[in-house]
Amino acid sequence: MFAQRFAQRAASPLVRCNAYSAVRTSTNSFVSSMKTRSNMLVRSRGFTSDKSSNAAASAVVEKESFAKANPFAFQIMIATMKTSAADLLTQVVAEKKKLTEVDWRRNGLFVVFGAVYLGGFQWFIMVTKYRVWFPTMDAFSKLTFAEKLKHKAGMIDAGKMVLFDVFVHMPMMYFPAYYSCKEFIFSKSWNPMDWVKDGVTKYAGNFSEDWVAMAKLWGPSDCIQFVLPLHIRMPFRHCVSFFWTAYVSFTRGENKEE
Repeated sequence: MFAQRFAQRAASPLVRCNAYSAVRTSTNSFVSSMKTRSNMLVRSRGFTSDKSSNAAASAVVEKESFAKANPFAFQIMIATMKTSAADLLTQVVAEKKKLTEVDWRRNGLFVVFGAVYLGGFQWFIMVTKYRVWFPTMDAFSKLTFAEKLKHKAGMIDAGKMVLFDVFVHMPMMYFPAYYSCKEFIFSKSWNPMDWVKDGVTKYAGNFSEDWVAMAKLWGPSDCIQFVLPLHIRMPFRHCVSFFWTAYVSFTRGENKEE
């Protein structure tokens, strides 16, 4: 009797409706809870991702801001470290020297030359003097690439900068300074006139080979450098100069009769 009544009540529409409602309510509550947790997790991860992205962006902005605010200091640090690193890499990798066999006087040559000439004198020539000689330089450097192509006077001045670097600065200033600096480091004489005389004599013997190698690299590189924004030009030059310095270190770095 009891079993029969229970079966009848269970089969009644009202009981089935109540059971369905209870299951649906429970299911909806579970789904809602899972959505809430999922949204919280997504927001948490998104917040973390945003923080990471913002931190990375801030670091880039800070570096760029430092380069803009302190262009001379920024580029001279790159010039000095790059020049030393290029020579050290050449000695260890190309010449297969152990660290105990590294010629630190030779590395010192590149440190001094990198700081004084590449970071100091080149800034004087390519920023201070170029600004006077080529009056469109500042305005031209701030234009977009498309605008630069239409700026006839700026393009002409940029071409003049390339020609001055390849035909005047590098052969008549850079190489004589490098060879004289090398004599300063390695020579037993303390007479500056001897450093210049011996350095220029060695340069004269290598002139053709040095100039051809220089023009092949710095001609195309200058065409890029002198259309870049002003605060990037010297750092760009120093980055390209890493490979040039490695070449000079390998071919002209050792203290030997040339």
